[in-house]
Amino acid sequence: MSASGSTTLFKRVPWFLPPALVQFGAEPRRDLRYTVRSSDVDRPFFGKPSQPRRVAPTDISFGPFRLFPARFLLLEGDDPVPLGSRALEILIVLLERPGELVRKQELMARVWPNVFVEPANLTVHISALRRTLRDGRDGNRFIINIPGRGYSFVAPVVQANGSGGKAAAGTGASMSAV
Repeated sequence: MSASGSTTLFKRVPWFLPPALVQFGAEPRRDLRYTVRSSDVDRPFFGKPSQPRRVAPTDISFGPFRLFPARFLLLEGDDPVPLGSRALEILIVLLERPGELVRKQELMARVWPNVFVEPANLTVHISALRRTLRDGRDGNRFIINIPGRGYSFVAPVVQANGSGGKAAAGTGASMSAV
C-alpha cells in the first residue's frame, strides 16, 4: 500500500476525524445525555413575587435618630452619623420588621449575599451598631439579642412615606412573649 493510498483510506472512513474537525463539524448535535432538565421550565425567571411588596418608607424615626434607607443615610438630629455600610444594612433589615425576631441566617444572607461569612462578623457589626446608637446607655434600648436565634429591634418606630404621611408605628412590645 502506498502512502497516497493510506491517506485516501482515512478520508473515506467517517468515524476517523481529528477532534478539532469533530468539534467544528457542519452538523452541530445536542448531546441529550448532558441536558439539564428542570421542572419549572414554564415558569418565568423574573416572575411576579408571591406576596405584594409593601411601599418602602422614605423616613424611619426612632429615638433621636432618623434613617433614610433609600439614601443609605442615618441622622441624629440634623447631623449624619458615621456608620459602616454593613452595620447600616443590618439596621435597615431590623427596621423592616420592628418588634419581630430576625434570624441570624436571614441577616447574614441579606447583608452578605452570595458570600460565606462567619457569624462572628455579624456580631462585630451589631456591636458597632449598638455603640453608634448608644444602645443601653441613658435608658435607650434599641436592639436585643435572642441567644442562638437572632436579633430584634425593640424601640418605638415611626415610619413616614414619601407623601409626608406617617405610617403605623411599631414597638417592641410584641417581643415580651418570646
